[in-house]
Amino acid sequence: MMSQKQIVQVFEQYQKERMQFVQTVADLASRPQNIETLQRAGVMSLLRPLLLDVVPSIQRTAALALGRMADHSDDLAEAVVKADILLQLVDSLSSQNRFYKKAAAFVLRAVAKHSPELAQAVVDSRGVDALVLCLEDFDPEVKEAAAWALGQVVRHSASLSQLVVEAGAIHLLVMCLQEPEMSVKRIAASVLSDTAKHTPELAQTVVDTGAIAHLAQMILNPDSKLKRQVFSALSQISKHSVSLAEMVVEAEVFPAAVVCLRDPDEYVRKNVATLMREIVKHTPELCQVIVSSGGIAAAIDYLGNCSGNLRLPAIMMLGYVAAHSENLAMAVILSKGVPQLALCLSEESEDHIKAATVWAIGQIGQHSPEHAKVVATADLLTKMLHLHMDANSSDDLKDKSKKALKTVLQKCTYLPGLEPLLYDAPSNILKHIICQYSKVLPHDSKARRLFITSGGLKKVQEIEAEPGSDLQEHINAINKCYPEEIVRYYTPGYSEALLKLSENYQPQ
Repeated sequence: MMSQKQIVQVFEQYQKERMQFVQTVADLASRPQNIETLQRAGVMSLLRPLLLDVVPSIQRTAALALGRMADHSDDLAEAVVKADILLQLVDSLSSQNRFYKKAAAFVLRAVAKHSPELAQAVVDSRGVDALVLCLEDFDPEVKEAAAWALGQVVRHSASLSQLVVEAGAIHLLVMCLQEPEMSVKRIAASVLSDTAKHTPELAQTVVDTGAIAHLAQMILNPDSKLKRQVFSALSQISKHSVSLAEMVVEAEVFPAAVVCLRDPDEYVRKNVATLMREIVKHTPELCQVIVSSGGIAAAIDYLGNCSGNLRLPAIMMLGYVAAHSENLAMAVILSKGVPQLALCLSEESEDHIKAATVWAIGQIGQHSPEHAKVVATADLLTKMLHLHMDANSSDDLKDKSKKALKTVLQKCTYLPGLEPLLYDAPSNILKHIICQYSKVLPHDSKARRLFITSGGLKKVQEIEAEPGSDLQEHINAINKCYPEEIVRYYTPGYSEALLKLSENYQPQ
């Protein structure tokens, strides 16, 4: 007969073995190469009952192991959902300790991250309501874990974000911004950013809780990871409408934000440039706020100190500034924006960055002959032509290069900038070049002489144009600037005609 002590030892041994099992599985699940083997061994069905274990540390470690597996792939996350594990987790969330809450929130986060469908499964299991309750927990690590899980739900779509809003999360997330713990502030700002990005209505919901004022207070915080999220959130709010952008500006975010374009962290700098882009695109008045804060010069300096996709928001920001008016485009020119954009065009290899750059150049050069001359003297007309004609260019780059080239050409009266294009341009571009010559040559005798000596007039006579076409009309207008004998002299075949005349000539 067993003694009482021996009976107790049996149970202690059982507990010890369970603990060792879940701990080992959790450790194994932290390494991706083990996941498939664990799954084949049927580990999920073994872990599920341990979520209801009488020992809290076993419950927590079982949840941690499941979270690591769900985090690994959407297939395993799907398996967690199909095993009805989410409902079990959510049901026990409210009554458990902070360690379990963190582990359970991790499982919900790991499932939700993979797809809108899996995020919906978290919603269907009443997971969002449980996570919102955790935002009110006294423990900052529980708040952080809950906010992170909610972030994985909201990032997928406006409809999922709306469900999180309706569960009362936004007000609590704004309160999390005021917590002393940096990690809680960061994740709260990130979730607000992901919520605001989808629609003007969701952005307005974030604004209505007073988020802008709290975010604005943190833009000079020394923590780079927090500043990344703060500027991202302000960008996502600003992008939707003039009124939302005005609210961000009214929070006196500038000129302090411009200073952050020199932040040591490259993603802080990128997100500041993105915020500036989202503000300037709306109206000339909002644009002027950034210009008055020294934003143009700071953006051009920024472009000189980064590369690749980090450049994209600043390139587009300069294009939006220039698009608004002649004066604002001239402000970009005076800050040496065109040489910097030319540098971006020559240094970058990605077509989408080149496409944004030629678009920005087109916005600068479209306003007047003076603006167009700056673009032409930087040799950007020939560069845009080559990009348009390059077989390796993407369709978008070809299209944007053609549009930018046409808009600048229609204002360009600087003939030395046009001349190199005469020899390479296809007919759809050539007509715009010939048109500009036909406007300038009648009023400029020096240019008329240069046009002959440079070979321009000869080239024009070689162009085959449809009778009655715009191109033919422009050629006729150029030809009228010269005596008939000169035009005939440069017409193809004329020299052969003179030679024949010479051969048939009988000396007196």
